[in-house]
Amino acid sequence: MTMKELEKKLLTLTPDEKIQVIQLLVQSLSNTWQGIEKTPGVCGGDARIAKTRIPIWSLVNYRILGASDVRILQEFPHLSAADLANAWAYAEAHPEEIEAAIARNEEP
Repeated sequence: MTMKELEKKLLTLTPDEKIQVIQLLVQSLSNTWQGIEKTPGVCGGDARIAKTRIPIWSLVNYRILGASDVRILQEFPHLSAADLANAWAYAEAHPEEIEAAIARNEEP
């Protein structure tokens, strides 16, 4: 997508959607994601739910395999719906990173 195409799409957004875009850009630029941590040596340095060893790629893969949010929360009772929302937002903003982590961890 070119900047011109992006500009046209941004201008069609509602004020609330524009706020969400701004928040996403600020998070991306500051590289801080609420409830998400990256620590060298923990979970291979992959993005994970804060204060856990549950990588975002793992949750995304679980979802790809057909698990609903309800099912994921049942399987990980110490996670909250907010944790999942943070994970999905991070994954949406970093699709290449998540896809690479899934591929790397599925290798035999």
